[in-house]
Amino acid sequence: MNGVLNISAGPHVRDRWTTGYIMTAVILALLPATIVGVIVNGINALLVIAVAVVCAVGTEFIFNKLTHGPDSWKNGSAAVTGLLLALSLSPAVPLYIPAVGSIFAILVVKMCFGGLGKNFLNPALAGRCFALISFGKAMTMFGLDGVSSATPIAELMSGRAVNVTKMFLGTGGGVIGSSIVALLIGGLVLWAMDIIHGEICFAVLGGFTVTLGLFGGQGFDPHYLLAHLCGGGVVMGAFFMATDYATSPVSKLGQLTYGLIIGVLGALFRIFGTAADSFSYSIIIGNLFVPLIDTYVIPKPFAYRRSAIALQNGEPKLPFWKKIPKPVIALTVITLVAGIALSGVFSLTKDTIDAQKEAAAAESYRAVCPGAESFETTVTVHNKLSELNGGVYGTSFGRAYINAAVVGKDAGGNIVGYVVSATSAEGYDGNVTISVGIQPDGTVTGISFTELHETPGMGMRCDEPEFRDQFNGRLVTAFKVLKDGGGTKPEEIDSVSGATTTSKAVVNAVNAGLDFWANYMKGGE
Repeated sequence: MNGVLNISAGPHVRDRWTTGYIMTAVILALLPATIVGVIVNGINALLVIAVAVVCAVGTEFIFNKLTHGPDSWKNGSAAVTGLLLALSLSPAVPLYIPAVGSIFAILVVKMCFGGLGKNFLNPALAGRCFALISFGKAMTMFGLDGVSSATPIAELMSGRAVNVTKMFLGTGGGVIGSSIVALLIGGLVLWAMDIIHGEICFAVLGGFTVTLGLFGGQGFDPHYLLAHLCGGGVVMGAFFMATDYATSPVSKLGQLTYGLIIGVLGALFRIFGTAADSFSYSIIIGNLFVPLIDTYVIPKPFAYRRSAIALQNGEPKLPFWKKIPKPVIALTVITLVAGIALSGVFSLTKDTIDAQKEAAAAESYRAVCPGAESFETTVTVHNKLSELNGGVYGTSFGRAYINAAVVGKDAGGNIVGYVVSATSAEGYDGNVTISVGIQPDGTVTGISFTELHETPGMGMRCDEPEFRDQFNGRLVTAFKVLKDGGGTKPEEIDSVSGATTTSKAVVNAVNAGLDFWANYMKGGE
């Protein structure tokens, strides 16, 4: 012996699993989803990915140089952050969004808190949420093959049908990394390699599915559950976001608790919220619970566990059901009872709610077609609506949908007008739904709002007579919005000051209604 002692900080046992090795594995696991996203969405998706990754790595590189710190950008964690952020964005977003999101994620969320392993939020998700809050309108821009459209989950939350097969394959629109089969391939490989914890992944998916089944109003309908699981970032969040080492618990029980919190919150946000991409917030909230979970959920060494002590003392082994803590049993029973009760209440009140919706629709019909005593649909309209199946109507009205179309008749059965219910999904704060009344010669009798959730004092002013009455008594084939006002022609509509986006959404919905009337209702019953 040479008498030299080597003293170093733990860990004293090391293996080949360096940070660089793990990050490389994660990048490779994300490659299938990346490739599918680029193939489906084209060059725009590739540009978004490139900008996000370059800005993330570049921000960490510059920070390292300015602070004279180690070159942490070389371990690949910044590249993973940029790639995850890019895959959670639409291919149609302006390129400044992945740039700003990546810079915020690395600079503010990661490096300002000490770098890798010291951030309390998932950097990629924090960057995405920052972009959602800062650039709400631009973040909701989605498209496929050059056609503007809503995400499948937005369609599903609006009560429209979705193609689960396309969602599973990643060909139905949405974010770049929307291919569930590709994400599952990469995620399951990471799980098999023990790089990510299955307790988190499957607790997230299980908690989300069970909560959605209990409180979603559709029961455990497979198509309904699969559609929600395949959209809104659930699978990407479960396998690639929630499993971040720095922002997830240490113990297995803590990981299960953490995953259940995320899954349950994600389902509740999906059911009762209005944003289709609210799953990001559930993971962020789950991250905030991690210090509390790690404080109170501490695994005991085997020698100090009750089972080991019992074995040493020769005590009989307790059955599994007696090992379950009573609070867990109580909470489970309460949840089941509450779920059954809410499902029962929904079933009992469903008919009443539907009747109230029908009454509200009839009231809006009468507001724009005052001479009608009854409203009827036609075979042509029924067939066309069935053909649309809740899809976007036409290509000239943005994301516009036709909900219903009826013929108004007086007491003698004579046609006095038509009413078309149309929705534009391009309002500033969500859907804008109107009923537009049309006389037999095509003159607009008026519009009535049935859904408007815009900013008070701005977009909500579209429901004031000053804007709404501009459509009354005008015989045109389509209207046009004037941002600066001063319109004198019949087809020109002055927008509400400070609410041009909402004004355009209203005009698009009206134009879609007029076009539907002209093609499928004009001159017929």
